[in-house]
This record gives sequence, C-alpha cells and structure tokens, in this order.
Amino acid sequence: MENAVGGNHSCITEVTLLGFSHHPGLQVPLFLLFLMIYIMTMAANISIVVLVVTDWHFHTPMYFFLGNLSCLEVCYSSTILPRLLASFLSGDRAISIRCCILQYYCFGSLTAAECCLLAVMSLDRYVAICRPLHYAALMRVRSCLRLAAGSWISGFLSTIANTYWMSGMTLCGPTDLDHFFCDFTPLLKLSCSDTSLMALVTLLLSALFTLPPFLLTLTSYMCIIVAILRIPSSTGRHKAFSTCSSHLTVITLYYGTIIFVYVLPDTDTLRPLNKLFSLFYTIITPFANPLIYSLRNHEVRETLRRAFTPRACTA
Repeated sequence: MENAVGGNHSCITEVTLLGFSHHPGLQVPLFLLFLMIYIMTMAANISIVVLVVTDWHFHTPMYFFLGNLSCLEVCYSSTILPRLLASFLSGDRAISIRCCILQYYCFGSLTAAECCLLAVMSLDRYVAICRPLHYAALMRVRSCLRLAAGSWISGFLSTIANTYWMSGMTLCGPTDLDHFFCDFTPLLKLSCSDTSLMALVTLLLSALFTLPPFLLTLTSYMCIIVAILRIPSSTGRHKAFSTCSSHLTVITLYYGTIIFVYVLPDTDTLRPLNKLFSLFYTIITPFANPLIYSLRNHEVRETLRRAFTPRACTA
C-alpha cells in the first residue's frame, strides 16, 4: 500500500511489525504464553482495583494509588498484547500507519503516567515514614485525587506534540519494523525527511515529563532509607521497610528496564536485548506488579484469600 509523493519516494500507509516472526516454530507456544500472561495480568490487576473500591480497609492513600496503578496496568497491557496475540494467531503482522501512531500515543502516554504515578506513590511512602504526624493532613482525599488526576493528565499531555508532529510526516519505509509494537525510534526511521529536530524535541519533552518524577522517586527513597536506618529497634526498621519494599521492587524493575531500552545506544549488538527488555517493561512488569504487591503485603494476601476461599454453608 504505497502512494507516490514525488521524486524517488513513495508514501507507505501500513507497516509490518516483525515481532517474533524470526522464530516460526515458536509461534504457537508464544501465543499460549502471552495469552496466559494477558489473562493473569487482567485478572490480578482488576482484582486489586475491585478490592480497593469495595473493601473499606483499603480506603487509604497507599491503596488508592495502588488501585490507580493497577487500572493503568490494565490499559497498558491492552494497548500492546491483543494486537500481538492476533498476529500470532493469524500470521497477519501488518498494521496501518494511523493505528501504529495511535498505539504509540497510548503507549507513550501510559508510560509517562506510570512514571508520575510511581513518583506519587513514593511521595506517599515518604510522608508516611518521614513525616508520620503530618500524614493525615497532607494526604487528604482531595490531595490524593489531585495527585492521581495530575499523573494521568500529565501522561496523556506528554506525547500529544510529538504524536501530532509524527502524524504529519511522510513515511517512505522500509515497511518492516523489527519490533512487536509501534515505538518512537522504529517509526522515526521510516521518515523520508530529516527528523533530527523532532528527535531533539521529543527527547526534551520526555525529559520534562519523566525526569522530574524519577528524581522525586529517587529522592523520596533516599530520605526513606535514611529515616529507616535511624530507627533504633530492628523490629521498627523491618516494619517501616516492609511498607515500601513492594513499591521499591516495582520501581527498580520498571526503571531498570526502561533505562536499558532508551538510554543505551541503538546498535546491532544491543537490538535483540533491546527487544527483550522492551518485553519486560511492557508485558512482564504489568503482570508482575500485582503479584509483587500481593505476595509482599499480608493485608492484601489475607483479603484475597478470604475473597476466593469458598465459605462453608451454615444450617
């Protein structure tokens, strides 16, 4: 599907996401694996959202933000996995440019929103551990709603400019993208014209919307660690650390993979690892987050156990 645009260039209207097509013998096993991951991701995250909404024990700022994170993970997984599963099943890996740019916008927005939300959750843990006497006053319902709404809105505003810019580009090909979803760098390589200015603007916008949340997260946990080390009793230190260990694990997994994908240079040697780490933060992290929070949180474990354990009938 190409239309002439003059000269030796032609405008492409669709691309092929090669994904994991280099391994034809693994298409069915990969389909079953990713289908299982998707079902479990949706079930676990929706369970946490329902739990936070319906159980009054979880009507606290920490669980309110956790519910928002789980809702975000549902959207995150649904942006990438259904299209990937369909390509495994049908073998059709073509996607229109419009749908590809739309997928990029949704993915980029949710990524930025998650960075903001993780920073807000870090701030919540900082206030709870380092400023416990001010916690109730600072983390009121209205404040929590504003922080959560700000995270979502910031995320969806962060990629509007470069998505609009990208939608006006003339794309010449090649039509094959060696990736399993529409990311910024592979799409940029399809352009006929010089994209250095767009790459610079996107870099600045990405830094504007993701670097402050990352620095806030880093600073919050540095203060938290210092505060925990000052607690005299080992029991107190363990109790304080247990309230934020799950969140710290999630942050390490998420930012660790993102830094590998977007900070290290895009070379032929690192490209297969780039795709592997992209798999981690787009598919594995949304699947792992609810498991990390539930396995390391006694209150969540017990509530889920009561909810899914059949009750004995009484006469």
